[in-house]
Amino acid sequence: MLKIGVIGCGAIGTELCMAVDRGLVNAVLVAIYDRNHENCKRLLHMLNNKPRILSPEELISVADVIVESASADAVHEFGLLALESGKDLMIMSAGAFADQDVLDRFIEAARANKCRIYIPSGAIAGLDGLKSASIAEIDKVILNTTKNPGGFKGAPYIIENKIDLEAFHTKTLLFEGNAREAIAAFPANVNVAVSLSLAGTGTENTEVRVFVDPKAERNIHEIVIEGTFGKFTSRIENVPSPHNPRTSYLAALSAIATLKKITEPLQIGT
Repeated sequence: MLKIGVIGCGAIGTELCMAVDRGLVNAVLVAIYDRNHENCKRLLHMLNNKPRILSPEELISVADVIVESASADAVHEFGLLALESGKDLMIMSAGAFADQDVLDRFIEAARANKCRIYIPSGAIAGLDGLKSASIAEIDKVILNTTKNPGGFKGAPYIIENKIDLEAFHTKTLLFEGNAREAIAAFPANVNVAVSLSLAGTGTENTEVRVFVDPKAERNIHEIVIEGTFGKFTSRIENVPSPHNPRTSYLAALSAIATLKKITEPLQIGT
């Protein structure tokens, strides 16, 4: 049975570990790690089958698939080690790959060590259609993201521009740029922009608009794709994770679905 190790025991890591523990994925959770040891202890109390709490290096040595559900920093710190150890790597913080050089190094390491990198679709829908469309020619990829002001607290763009999030009373365009610029401005909010760019035409050619709306009760992602295939649009209204209101529940579910796809013989979708 496939052995899973999870780095990051926040909202997404917790949901994934609980799913494996309940038998929703044909795998066994062998190890967990979080820089905040209290997160690990809290998670253990929620699981019937207790994994070991190990250092990232130890975790990588005992698992078959390493799941990063912590941060882009964790991807940079431990990702290459996992691949160079011949372990498959699932990455939730896709924003780590906004830097093409980083992406190239990871792909090279995976190829050299005969392992794979998995990036779940996260809090959006439509990546399967975009992947199919990109076989021909893509003319336009646009992501419009709308969140309540509270969802942007602590974002570098907000801090650097000294934006008062409590000053907004109507839906307002907060940021406009490409995916590379967007992930630098909002690293915890628009990982989906990098996922779109990887499936489509790259970070420079993926347009991102970020809106703040004090009336928004859900995180909304609207995607527009145009190309030689035609045009399609997608709109997702995400409810928050029960473990963290700043994380979309769908993002955690996509991680579970990706693990299921790895372990099951029937593959559906592009």
